Amino acid sequence: MKHIHNYDAQGKQLCCTEEEKINYQADALIKNKPVKDTCCATDDHDQHTDDDGHDHAVSSDNNVKLFLPAAVSFIALLTALILDNYFPQTWFTGWVRIAWYVAAYLPVGLPVLKEAVESITKGEVFSEFLLMSIATIGAFAIGEYPEGVAVMLFYSVGEVFQTLAVKRAKTNIKTLLDQRPDEVTVLRNNQAMTLKAEIVSIGDIIQLKAGEKLGLDGELLSETASFNTAALTGESKPDTKTKGDSVLAGMINLNAVSQVKVTTAYTDSKLSRILELVQNAAAQKAPTELFIRKFAKIYTPIVVALAVAICVVPYVFVETYVFSEWLYRALIFLVISCPCALVISIPLGYFGGIGAASRNGILFKGSNFLDTISTIQNVVMDKTGTMTEGVFKVQEVNLKPEVNRDEILKLVNALESQSTHPVATAIHQYVGDIDSSITLNNVEEISGHGLKADVNGKALLVGNFRLLDKYAVAYDIDPATIVYTVIAIAYDHKFAGYITIADSIKEDAQLTIDTLKKLGINITMLSGDKSSVVQFVAQKLGITNAFGDLLPEDKVNKVKEIKARNETVAFVGDGVNDAPVVALSDVGIAMGGLGSDATIETADVVIQDDKPGKIPTAIAIGKQTKRIVWQNISLAFGVKAIVLILGAGGLATMWEAVFADVGVALLAILNAVRIQRMKF
Repeated sequence: MKHIHNYDAQGKQLCCTEEEKINYQADALIKNKPVKDTCCATDDHDQHTDDDGHDHAVSSDNNVKLFLPAAVSFIALLTALILDNYFPQTWFTGWVRIAWYVAAYLPVGLPVLKEAVESITKGEVFSEFLLMSIATIGAFAIGEYPEGVAVMLFYSVGEVFQTLAVKRAKTNIKTLLDQRPDEVTVLRNNQAMTLKAEIVSIGDIIQLKAGEKLGLDGELLSETASFNTAALTGESKPDTKTKGDSVLAGMINLNAVSQVKVTTAYTDSKLSRILELVQNAAAQKAPTELFIRKFAKIYTPIVVALAVAICVVPYVFVETYVFSEWLYRALIFLVISCPCALVISIPLGYFGGIGAASRNGILFKGSNFLDTISTIQNVVMDKTGTMTEGVFKVQEVNLKPEVNRDEILKLVNALESQSTHPVATAIHQYVGDIDSSITLNNVEEISGHGLKADVNGKALLVGNFRLLDKYAVAYDIDPATIVYTVIAIAYDHKFAGYITIADSIKEDAQLTIDTLKKLGINITMLSGDKSSVVQFVAQKLGITNAFGDLLPEDKVNKVKEIKARNETVAFVGDGVNDAPVVALSDVGIAMGGLGSDATIETADVVIQDDKPGKIPTAIAIGKQTKRIVWQNISLAFGVKAIVLILGAGGLATMWEAVFADVGVALLAILNAVRIQRMKF
């Protein structure tokens, strides 16, 4: 079979490059497979997966084997330097000396030469491998054997450290997210048996002991259970679930033995999808990353041309021209200009940002969204489910003094039990169990008004004030003055009072708004809820721009008004009902990732624990990632520019060139990995 190249959406070749080689070797280490010198040495490059059918010999010493060629080369080089400079030997001259240095060169140089040849045969001529090959072979050609070996040795060591850094970044993310146990305890015919998680069927009952991780998504059968949801949300605070609630793979049972009915196959669990999203996020490249890729493609041939010019052009202008001297300067130029620091550290920086966000319960679907969110000027948010809990609760019970509070609430609760409206649920949660001794007759639901029934021969009305108007029940309050949703009550044709019901503001909503303001971000609230409620919530949170009674198309128009000012917009909502606005915004942020599969599919960024406080956290991670990326770009270009000038002028040796290449690459990688340790 013929090797097939991989390309990204911009047409840039993804295989047979230093970045792809590093990633391939890092993946091999994670999977505990033997690490090959090249990822392009096979005929079916595109088929390299965990289940590719290849006979991979498993090795536990891959990390050590990575350093083995460099160690052999280093010992041989060190011995040669000692024989050259400290304990000269008569036999260590001529072809013996050359052969010794060649032997020192081959363990680290041969894989790079092989990569260079394979890249050329596959159409990728100007690669990092070619630059290093030309530079080191040239050093041998002019008799600079120790420096030729040293350059390739340090390049090889740098490549190993780069591989280990990428491996660490990927392992951290995988370890963080892939919390699924391999085996679970299943109850079948009242017998507990241990099975592989992937073979458990939907409908099976899992028995989960205290301290155990849940292996599959399911429905809680036990009355209550507390779970640590850190693997999914980044929050270690216990989350108490009740019977019938959804529980997800990766959650840790904190108390007594619980039972869970499996509702989703192992491969379709929420955690599997989250893991897949994060691992695939690196495929969505940020503009900076794409620019560096395109830049490297143009930059490398230019560098080769300049190196040739440095070697040849002085012959015309310099009277005392010495070919070997100018060739040496050209070789130094090639080593310095190798773009390894950029092509490895920049993708690693973005990957680290995605990992840091995942650790905080935030999913970025690509590094491009990390870039965009760092420059967001406006955050437009929905109210219900974003800044409020999305669950209606009784706020106030205001009854006439002459009314028996307990009796009337029991009657209202009994009547509301005939309805499926969220208001009925809120009242039921407030009052408690329904009094079975209450007999309701002639129950009637009046559309747009409320409920009516006869109790003990008396009419009971529960609904809005239009219902009371309909039945000519007088009341002494102005409903327009009440901010919340109002449930009016009349019993025996007399106004008994009212209950207010509202969506409560999330506990971290205020801190979210305050933090966004400190970041200089404009905040707008858009909602389909009635304007009085929206204005009340906005006033409480300190949001100046707030609009209610909006249809989806109204929200779109509001966002268009902001974008017409050439300002960037992030929209925060449920990701499904607000799909038109999400599509229009620069970054769509979805709340409720744990509850909605559709949300994960729709949004660009998913906040898994419904906490609005993660919005400024996501922005902070984006800003920090971009800062680190540009630090690496500045470091690489700055150091290389200085040493390039010194090298061209004959003031820098191969040792400075090694630092400008491998040293800068290692510093950039260490800087890129740093974000994974930061707290946001």
